[in-house]
Amino acid sequence: MLLWYLAGTLVTLFALRSLWLRLLLSRAKHPSLGGHARIARLVARLVRYYEYDETRFFNADDAPAQVTAARRAAFTRLAQLYAQRFPKGTALTREMAPSVSDLQFTMRYRVPFQFGRMVRQYLPGGTFLESSSGVTVADVDGNRLYDVSGSYGVNLFGYDFYKECIERGAEKVRALGPVLGAYHPLVADNVRRLREISGLDEVSFHMSGTEAVMQAVRLARYHTRRRYLVRFCGAYHGWWGDVQPGVGNPLPADATYTLKDMDAASLRVLRTRRDIACVLVNPVQAMHPNASAPADSGLIDSRRNAHFDRTAYTAWLKELRAVCSVRGIVLIFDEVFVGFRLAPGGAQEYFGVRADLVTYGKSLGGGLPVGVVCGRRDLMKRYDEAHPVDVCLARGTFNAHPYVMGAMHEFLTRLESEPIRTLYRDLDAVWERRATDLNARLQAAELPVQVAALSSIWTLNYLNASRYNWMSQYYLRAQGLSLSWIGTARLIFSLNYSDADFAAVADRVLSAAEAMRRDGWWWQNPALTNKAIRRRVLRELLQAWWTTSSIGSTSSPRSKASGARQ
Repeated sequence: MLLWYLAGTLVTLFALRSLWLRLLLSRAKHPSLGGHARIARLVARLVRYYEYDETRFFNADDAPAQVTAARRAAFTRLAQLYAQRFPKGTALTREMAPSVSDLQFTMRYRVPFQFGRMVRQYLPGGTFLESSSGVTVADVDGNRLYDVSGSYGVNLFGYDFYKECIERGAEKVRALGPVLGAYHPLVADNVRRLREISGLDEVSFHMSGTEAVMQAVRLARYHTRRRYLVRFCGAYHGWWGDVQPGVGNPLPADATYTLKDMDAASLRVLRTRRDIACVLVNPVQAMHPNASAPADSGLIDSRRNAHFDRTAYTAWLKELRAVCSVRGIVLIFDEVFVGFRLAPGGAQEYFGVRADLVTYGKSLGGGLPVGVVCGRRDLMKRYDEAHPVDVCLARGTFNAHPYVMGAMHEFLTRLESEPIRTLYRDLDAVWERRATDLNARLQAAELPVQVAALSSIWTLNYLNASRYNWMSQYYLRAQGLSLSWIGTARLIFSLNYSDADFAAVADRVLSAAEAMRRDGWWWQNPALTNKAIRRRVLRELLQAWWTTSSIGSTSSPRSKASGARQ
């Protein structure tokens, strides 16, 4: 009888502890859809497509007739300018889109989907470029544009720098050519330099940043014998399943915990659970904790609110480091995007926090694709000496490709040169001054735009409630700026921007904003709040769900006559 009593007590205690751990986990999740992957996937499946007809396109905020007319006239002028300035690029993009799935995706997701058909028809995005020089690129129509796309973070020191890395790197390995499997001797020097930069013991090479993160997580699970990885709400770590648990992944990520960034509740989870192998940190999240990487396709209102507090984020990383050390959890810095942009030693140097594993990519390849993992010796080992069949596989046909290693060698060599070191001196002060000056000019002109900056990574925030902030990207392009397909969500500058170059960009940003205001896109109605906008869009979504019809139009995305597939 006593044994049954003890057994029942143990079962009850176990159940209570499990319930307590589950409660802690629930409290550590961000209340947004980004913090609840399963709910986000369900909502995504329920949202039906609808589009605005031509009337509703210009009057989604119930603006008065004169404002609607001004917008319509401005849109016509802008469409005519695009047709005159970008004819070859437009024709080539439309020719290739049916055969290139990436083009189809980026064309469709540049703006909120309700406005998409009109934009694709009259303001097609430029895709094809012919040359680059300094801080500019030239498109197939011969337009010279200031580049603020940064090649998704690759372009640190200017395109001429990377052209030289590729050319000189190719010369260094030309005699060996594309021989795979064996290492070119340059690999030894690359490894030495990477160990010095990362402060870690060993290095492995991969084909991409996504692969590098995959390997880092696999190694953490292998050595801790634990299942779960922790990522923070909104953070991007590549497109493989375990780090993309919500929308975008056809399958649920059953071995991933998505927790709140910069929150004590998340630290409590790390302190109490025994099943966590690793914690992934993407330092660019310091700009927008718990929010996904911004894109203009999500600008249905003006909620975007990026900002950067270095002191607060540094304190958070140090707390995280301490908890991981005590609990035997592997701390992984994903520096595929920010690596070498914040400091020569990356985010580890910038924030003064040492990780157990660090992943690099993008710019490190000297302009060629690569992924790298640097880590502690005990974590990098792929086999168990006591159990010879227990291994942790990681294979890649093109890992340490000689031409990539040659370009990387040139990059790492020049990283130590005085011209490059000069760019890092007072780096934060330079970019903070530039952001402050531009914000002051925007404020003085009473324009509802401000810049948020993490060094040379910028986001445009919009201050007044509006349905049309996404139009800014098209005005900026008309002013001669080359943006990535996500629009004003990320302006990424190369560090070789001179004050004169930046002044030219700042003038264009100001001119574009003034044109946006003049053309009526930022018309203000006191009743038009962000909450009111979201409520209206929600009503439209519910209507579309019930009727599967378009708002303000009788067309449907499934209708051959709708034009939605242009």
